[in-house]
Amino acid sequence: MALDTGVTCWLMVSAVLVMLMTPGVGLFYGGLVRKKNFISMIALSFVSLALASIHWILIGYSLAFGPDVGGFVGNLDFAGLAGVSADAGAGTYPPLVFMVFQLFFAAVTITIVTSAVAERIKLSSFIVFCLVWLTVVYCPIAHWAWGGGWAQQMGLIDFAGGTAVEICSGFAALALALVIGRRAGFGEHALEPHNIPMALLGAALLWFGWFGFNAGSALALNSSAVMAFVNTNSAAAAGALAWMFASWYKGKPSSLGMVSGAIAGMVAITPAAGFVGPLVAVLIGVVAGIVCYSMMLVRISRKLDESLDAWAIHGMGGLWGTVATGFFAAAAVGGFSGLIEGNSSQFIINAIAAIAALLYAFMATYAIGLIIDVTIGLRVTEDEEYVGLDICQHGERA
Repeated sequence: MALDTGVTCWLMVSAVLVMLMTPGVGLFYGGLVRKKNFISMIALSFVSLALASIHWILIGYSLAFGPDVGGFVGNLDFAGLAGVSADAGAGTYPPLVFMVFQLFFAAVTITIVTSAVAERIKLSSFIVFCLVWLTVVYCPIAHWAWGGGWAQQMGLIDFAGGTAVEICSGFAALALALVIGRRAGFGEHALEPHNIPMALLGAALLWFGWFGFNAGSALALNSSAVMAFVNTNSAAAAGALAWMFASWYKGKPSSLGMVSGAIAGMVAITPAAGFVGPLVAVLIGVVAGIVCYSMMLVRISRKLDESLDAWAIHGMGGLWGTVATGFFAAAAVGGFSGLIEGNSSQFIINAIAAIAALLYAFMATYAIGLIIDVTIGLRVTEDEEYVGLDICQHGERA
């Protein structure tokens, strides 16, 4: 087919927007930790981006989007990008553009998981974890949802990554936090964020980049892209206000709460972005803000040191969004009907895929983390943790 320069340009711009989300996560997380670990958190995001880029070229893209093997993973036909052309493909855009667009999804997903190990992981151990996790966890789940795997064959609808990105990263973070254990002094001393404006800047970059994340996933310049674009902003705004008012009821409406709610809203609308209308997107965002805020309170009450809240926001928000997609999908919007239009099978399929992604991401990540911990060790020494990872891992000060 002839190259559609408009679509190709849109996908390239969307890829750049998604790429910006990875350092956005780094800035968001970096502002939430103590000053002595600020550089470490941002460095982990850049390390994630660099490792994911090379991994994706060598085997990652092929494992996720190569010809199906048993419904579980792709084969290695595209290893080293063999046969991935820069010329127009079946979608009127080059397969190579689709490859790099999806590369940045993989990068931001592993970056979200760094929430679980803030202020206590060895850089060398993270590098090993990142490469193994992308191979064993992310690529198979991405294949299930988008690459022709069992969930897609069954009929899962996941517009931009409720399973492969959000549920996968959130529950992986929960598992890894359980393996690595709490930070020294957690629950005994206040471990306050050192730079809230920096965290707000990171959240702003995430909001900005999410337009490419969701609208770009239409893989075309069409009504689905427009709907996803509008729904992304609608759900973000609704989530921000819902979290703000929920936290206001219990105390004061913090700025971090507002941006956390916005992220929760965008997480939840991600799988539904092109399948529902704006009013439903607002509803999904409101519920996400309340649910994710409540899950953060549960995490605090259980004294779980997953304190940057990837599980509460991405894991639980993605779970809600994926199930909500099976409930609210409207045939008039995206061509798929959900339970609210009488299609109970779509709701069941989405629920099954969500639970499968949850269980696999959690159990596989726990196993990977445990193996690394008992072999080379996941975390720095107590003295290094006291000094801070910026000095002991990077030799730098913020």
